[in-house]
Formats: sequence, structure tokens, C-alpha cells
Amino acid sequence: MNKLKILIADHLHPAFKQGAQDLGFDVTDAPNITRAEVLNCIADFDGIAIRTKFKIDKEIFDAASQLKFVARAGAGMDNIDVEIAQQRNIKRINAPEGNCDAVGEHAIALLLSLMNNLRQADAQIRNGLWDREGNRGYELKGKTVGIIGYGHTGQAFAQKIKGFGVNIIAYDKYKYRYSDDFVAENSMEQIVKYADVLSLHIPLTRETKQMVDAEYLLHFKKPIFFLNASRGEIVNTQAVLNAIKAGKILGAGLDVLEVEKHPALAEQPFYNELINSPKVLLSPHVGGWTFDSYRKISEVLVEKLKNLDL
Repeated sequence: MNKLKILIADHLHPAFKQGAQDLGFDVTDAPNITRAEVLNCIADFDGIAIRTKFKIDKEIFDAASQLKFVARAGAGMDNIDVEIAQQRNIKRINAPEGNCDAVGEHAIALLLSLMNNLRQADAQIRNGLWDREGNRGYELKGKTVGIIGYGHTGQAFAQKIKGFGVNIIAYDKYKYRYSDDFVAENSMEQIVKYADVLSLHIPLTRETKQMVDAEYLLHFKKPIFFLNASRGEIVNTQAVLNAIKAGKILGAGLDVLEVEKHPALAEQPFYNELINSPKVLLSPHVGGWTFDSYRKISEVLVEKLKNLDL
């Protein structure tokens, strides 16, 4: 019986290749392969492993005449045309368990830095200014943290921030009875009423795209610290900047943006205001991309590959 063939079309930790080979797969490791090259050879493969290099869309699915599965080395599935995959009975596996701890820790790092003015204070001292009063911060203890989406990353964030003595409430449209030792299940109405901190942990879908806009933010009763380490297109950046100017957002920690990478980011109408706002802290979509998660993601994928019914 011929071995099933997997094409690794992105930079994955060697643990995935080794694990797949141990399971009996014939693995072609081509992290630098181009999309055009994939289109030319994908018909020979039963599976493809991808991270973020390009979208697995209709064009690739049409060329992949014997494709049985797509392995996404990460949490989200937004660079895979899931509808077409479902129609063609092509299985999809991903690894949100592999980087949820990294995302949870990164979100807390953004929050603590914002609440304590760490970037501003550091820059001032380096430039000869010692301003204690201007850098007075906030404590987390006693605050109410609202989490939108209580999947792997939402749960990891809750578990980690619980130790700060906060009250954690969560809203997840697609889950029920998920209250646990860390969060209390709440409605969106309760989130907007009580939250001091709002953290997003939801996937990008048609429903969530541009979900956080001016109207969404208008409903919050208290000024909030706002965190997004999920997907940038969920949030309207200009709406966040307007809410900062209006005093509704005290600080925004954004690991993701609706337009990412240069030069496209610098061409956006909100860019200058974004980078010049002292109340915005930015990172380049690295929340789930640590040295540790790089390995763990591949290990999780191997476990799911082992259990995949092919």
C-alpha cells in the first residue's frame, strides 16, 4: 500500500515532519515553496500543511485532485476556504491548543504595560525626563475583566489573569454552561455594563468581521482597557482611535490589525494617528508565536493527524 503524501508548504517546526514520518506518511518538506509551485505539484499530495504563507482557496483546491486534509499550523482557519473544504469532504485540522498559552500571556503583557504606562515611562527616562505623577498607573486587583469568546485562548487568558484578583466574566455566543473556576458565564449586556477590561478571543468569520465598530464601543458603560490578540479584521481601527479620543478606551493593546505588514499598513488613513497615540500599544501579530508555541503547535498537529480518519 502506498504511503499518503504530505506537502509542508510553510515553515513548521521539525517536530511535525518527524511525527508525520513516524506515523507512516511520505513527507515533502518545502518551506520556501511558492504558491505557483504548489499549484503545479499539489495534485500529487494527499495533505498539505500550511501556516500563514498564502490562502488555501478554490484555485488550490481545484488543483488538488486527491487532497484529503489540510493541516493549519496555528489557531484560526481564516486562510482556508472552509466551505469548499467541507463541500469536498476535505478534512481540516488546526492547533489552537498549541499557542493558547502564548496568546494569554501576551495579552496580559499588553494590558500590564498599558495600565502602568511602561512604554512611555521607559522612553521618558531614556530622554532625561523623570515624571512619577504623569506615569501613575492602575491596579488590576478588583477590576472586572470581560472576555469575548471562551475557547482555548479565552480560557488560557482567564486562567492566567485570575491570579491578579480580578472578577472575570465571559460571553461566548456559541457555548452554554461554561462557567468554571475562572469565569462566570454572562450576557453581552452584562459585559458592556461591568467590564473594566475587554479582551477578544474569537475567530474571524463573516459574522465577526468589523464587529467592534463605533456602535459596539458606544454601549460600554465604563472606560475600558481594550485588547485584541485574535484577528485584526474583527476591529475597526478608526473606531478604537475615536473611542480613545472620547475617553471610552483608556488604552488599546493590539497584537493584530485589520491591515497588517508594511507597506500596506502605512498606507491606511488611520496609520499616523495609530502610531502617534500614546494610548495604543502595538505588536506584529506575535501573540501566539513564541519559541515554545512554534514547537507545541507542530506536536498538537501530529496528535490530530494520528487521529484523523483517512
